[in-house]
Amino acid sequence: MTEQSPVNAVSNKALWAGRIVSAVPVLLMGIGGIFMLIDPAPMLKTFSELGYSAHLVRPIACVEVVCVLIYMIPRTAILGAILLTGYLGGATATHVRAGQPFYLPVAVGVLVWLGLYLRDGGLRTLIPWRSDTESH
Repeated sequence: MTEQSPVNAVSNKALWAGRIVSAVPVLLMGIGGIFMLIDPAPMLKTFSELGYSAHLVRPIACVEVVCVLIYMIPRTAILGAILLTGYLGGATATHVRAGQPFYLPVAVGVLVWLGLYLRDGGLRTLIPWRSDTESH
């Protein structure tokens, strides 16, 4: 493991909070994707209701699992968050098009970035929170 510079350092509390928040989308999407790979039958009706062919269940599940794995690796977590954002954007669009509630993929996307923000000092440097006293 490499050492972070003091500028990019993250407190232990923030690091663990970020890990816990990041675990929620990892578990939701990772387990869901693995179940779709193992036994896609329960998803066939849902996919058909959303306008997707049954043969797309496994390829979409593969994409989901790979994105989650990339997000889980600290060195590639930002790339994983970007990929998961795209995946969840597609899920959001699909739910909107089907007239279904779309808040779940949006909420999962927020958790992806919140968890990463809390545990990654470099991301905090790129996207700093600003208070009213800091503005010019």
